[in-house]
Amino acid sequence: MSGTQLTVTLSGGGADDARAVVRALEGTFGAPDELPADENATVHTATFDGEGQTGPAGGGGEGSGRLSAPVTVTVQGSPEAVRRASDTLTRAFTARDDGAASGDQEQERELLLEP
Repeated sequence: MSGTQLTVTLSGGGADDARAVVRALEGTFGAPDELPADENATVHTATFDGEGQTGPAGGGGEGSGRLSAPVTVTVQGSPEAVRRASDTLTRAFTARDDGAASGDQEQERELLLEP
């Protein structure tokens, strides 16, 4: 996994909620591989391979949209990518940090985003 690659897994809410979360991350990581689209899916994923703006101004996020239901988001990648994603999502949504796990080369963090 490269330093800028981030995998995002979302559960809860619908496809519109998943798209709102993914769009909030675009300013920080660039466009994802694809936007969540399956209206019947209970879990959505997106992978970001590029890099958007860096630093505090690159956060995007603010005003990214409203959620219709709570969404559990798991972000996985390098420690720096996970930190940037967590920071972006906590600025864009009401978020509760549900913990992190670290491996040798990557980290995983779970957030609960609330409407």
